[in-house]
Amino acid sequence: MTKLLLFGALVTWALGSNPAQAHPHVWVTATSQLVYGPDGAFTGVQHSWAFDDMFSTYALQGIETKQKGVYTREELAPLAQTNVESLKEFAYFTFAKANGKKQKFAEPVDYYLEQKDGVLTLHFFLPLKTPVKSPDLAVEVFDPTYFIDFSFADKDPVTLKGAPASCKLDFQRPNDGTANAQRMSEDNFLSGDNSNYGAMFANKIAVSCP
Repeated sequence: MTKLLLFGALVTWALGSNPAQAHPHVWVTATSQLVYGPDGAFTGVQHSWAFDDMFSTYALQGIETKQKGVYTREELAPLAQTNVESLKEFAYFTFAKANGKKQKFAEPVDYYLEQKDGVLTLHFFLPLKTPVKSPDLAVEVFDPTYFIDFSFADKDPVTLKGAPASCKLDFQRPNDGTANAQRMSEDNFLSGDNSNYGAMFANKIAVSCP
């Protein structure tokens, strides 16, 4: 198995595991920006995902570089492409509702990887298939299997770009893991037996635009 396929393979394996015994194997520190168009419509999410040291080190093995220990965007481009393509099967771990309806995302654009201080960070813009105007927007970021743990950065974890001045942002981190399992049936964005275990650990973003 090549390192390029590592991320997708890990997640695929996780989907076949027993959620009752699920725990994270990959840790991601995220920042996200909700992007709006000139007409006030929500257009998509700009994600930046910094992987943990162990995953970063393993994923970078075997990648040829001109300068030892220094990775350019060009040298990391094949890995970035493979990672982004592998995320499609898992809905990019990003789930949105507007006007009470689930929204669909198109494939990511403007994606790239960067490596700094031993940490590999994936940047990409996830566009909505159809931009939508809504007084209430909800976005959740999580891995349904909880194989990957998404924790948002302490500083500026979520921001708005181009949103109408009246819009207010609310961000809720998952609690300490003692969430009532009832949330799995009440608040989740997915369906199917055990497919939404990770919803208990979802990062919740809400935007109200009165």
